[in-house]
Amino acid sequence: MFVNIDGGLYNGRVARSIDPTVRMLQALADPVRLSIVRQLASDGDVCACDLTCCGTVSQPTVSHHLRVLREAGVVAAERRGTWIHYSLRSDAIARLRALAVSLEPRAPRPVSELASRRLRVLQPTREE
Repeated sequence: MFVNIDGGLYNGRVARSIDPTVRMLQALADPVRLSIVRQLASDGDVCACDLTCCGTVSQPTVSHHLRVLREAGVVAAERRGTWIHYSLRSDAIARLRALAVSLEPRAPRPVSELASRRLRVLQPTREE
């Protein structure tokens, strides 16, 4: 497989977004992290050692994924002795819900409203 990348345009580093919604969606885009979130959604508060969805990855990798989710504001961590318990943050769930609602198509506008809007844009302004 060959990849053609213009050396002048690609510097090997990807800029991290500061938009919290983008960071949250990037965190959820990974299959392992999404499975962690799904387990937390169904089981509630879970100790890191009890994450059964991560049976195919090592413990350091699970810790990395949990850190990414925590930094993106998706999960909260609470230390209890030597164990760390994770849970979904309610504000992250609310942000996801608000995002989904904002993406729903709106009701179509009446043609008369669109036509009058177009006329206002096309009419030249008169300068005196």
